[in-house]
Formats: sequence, C-alpha cells, structure tokens
Amino acid sequence: MNRNDTQFMAQKIRTQYIEKEHTELDELRTLDKRVKRPASIFSYVFGSIGAIVMGAGMSLVMTDIGAKIAGAMGIGIGVGAVGLVMAIATYPIYKKILASRKKRYSSQILELSEKIINK
Repeated sequence: MNRNDTQFMAQKIRTQYIEKEHTELDELRTLDKRVKRPASIFSYVFGSIGAIVMGAGMSLVMTDIGAKIAGAMGIGIGVGAVGLVMAIATYPIYKKILASRKKRYSSQILELSEKIINK
C-alpha cells in the first residue's frame, strides 16, 4: 500500500469516530422518515398478513388437509378471498396513510427545506 492509500484509509476510519454535529439537513431527513415510516411498516405487515391468509385458504382448497375437513373447499375459497382483498387493499390504505402524514408534516418540511435552500 502506498502512502496515499494509507492516509485515505486512516482518514476514513477516523471519520467514523468524530462526533457529527446535528444539522438542519439531518432534521429534514428525520422528518421525512417520520412521514414515510408508519405507512411503510403498515403496508409490509398488512400485506404480509393478507398473503399468509390467502395462502392458508389456497392450502385448504388444494391439499390433502382440506380433504379431511368437511366443506373445506368453501371455507378455503372464503379464507383465500379475504386474504386477496387484504392484499389488494394494502396499497390504497398505504396511500391514504402517507397522504395524511404528508398533510400533517408538510408545513414543517417545507419551512425547513426553504431555509436550507436559501442559505
């Protein structure tokens, strides 16, 4: 390794240990995460649950487990349909949550971003 590479690596490691001061850009990023995170978490959880419910319904219809339960075909179709509706409804609900969060935080974000842009 030559001297420049050594200095670069030392500087890179050194920057990891220097305390960073909190800037307005960090605050803007925090606000942006505060807007988007709840909607994303909801969509991941609700969509996954919907997919699992739909899979459970499909399992009742298509496997031998359903053959041992009386009326499993109808139950499986019903459960699968509920899971399908949940999975389809995830995106519109996500958009509504995101829109309401944007509305709540828009004034703060716009004010802070305007301050950063006009510096």
